[in-house]
Amino acid sequence: MKNDDSVVVGIDVSKEFLDVLLLPSESKKRVANDESGCAELLAWLVSETPSKIVLESTGGLEMLAAGILSAASLPVVVVNPRQVRDFAKACGMLAKTDTLDARIIARFAQAVKPEIRPLKDELSQTLSALVARRRQLVDMMAAEKNRQSSAPRATRKSIELHIAWLEKQIGSVDDDISTFIQSSPVWKAKGEILTSVKGIGDVTASTILAALPELGSLPRQKIAALVGVCPFNRDSGKFKGKRSIWGGRAAIRSVLYMATLSAARFNPVIKAFYERLTKAGKPHKVALTACMRRLLTILNSMIKNNQKWDHGKFQLNTAT
Repeated sequence: MKNDDSVVVGIDVSKEFLDVLLLPSESKKRVANDESGCAELLAWLVSETPSKIVLESTGGLEMLAAGILSAASLPVVVVNPRQVRDFAKACGMLAKTDTLDARIIARFAQAVKPEIRPLKDELSQTLSALVARRRQLVDMMAAEKNRQSSAPRATRKSIELHIAWLEKQIGSVDDDISTFIQSSPVWKAKGEILTSVKGIGDVTASTILAALPELGSLPRQKIAALVGVCPFNRDSGKFKGKRSIWGGRAAIRSVLYMATLSAARFNPVIKAFYERLTKAGKPHKVALTACMRRLLTILNSMIKNNQKWDHGKFQLNTAT
């Protein structure tokens, strides 16, 4: 087997520091997770000419370093931390320190070779933050409504006031998201394309725009796998397990599921597809998952071709 001596970089991100390890040289460095530290890191890595620089997604703490390195045309990849943890378990690396984490990330980059994709620009990050904030407010309101049903009289008024405040905040964030999308001709056009489909509302459209910038630029199989609606085999020897979906982007999958529930009732193409699957004996959840994948494929095609909903076109082919 031919040895791969290209330099790969693993960066463990924390609030204060970036712990960096290079393979195969085993060189390591710790810098501050701020602009001066990132500038120092950039100067070092440029001289090393790495083939891949991998960071875990850590709730936004990684974006400063990723943005600065990516702006210098370095090959930066931000990956799902679960992938790295699963890789570490498979390799028997169970201990955890910042330096060890950087080593695990570098070994993950070396072995798995994750695909490099363009990072979100500043506007996309802002929209993502607004959509994430809306989701947080909705979750808080759901929790308060659950408490309300069994709350004693002494605390019920407080809960009711908080629910009313959360409703106003959600409305305010919705207005901010709408204004933000309308301010960009490109996003406005994409939003109009998405909402032209029965079942896709403003919340679903804004979530897709924020969390799935690859829509329209990838083949249908890859976009389905990216979202997590692509079924994978579970076979071993003579055992033939049921295919199931897993992984992917949960936020997209969640809004896509709700959109599909609506589309299965009111969108003629998705409705016909769902009815054909259920008549063929497919369980309800299996049929809905297939409809999610079908709806995503249609949205991908529409964005790619800059085309609004065309009932006749998508009625011709209802295969998954």
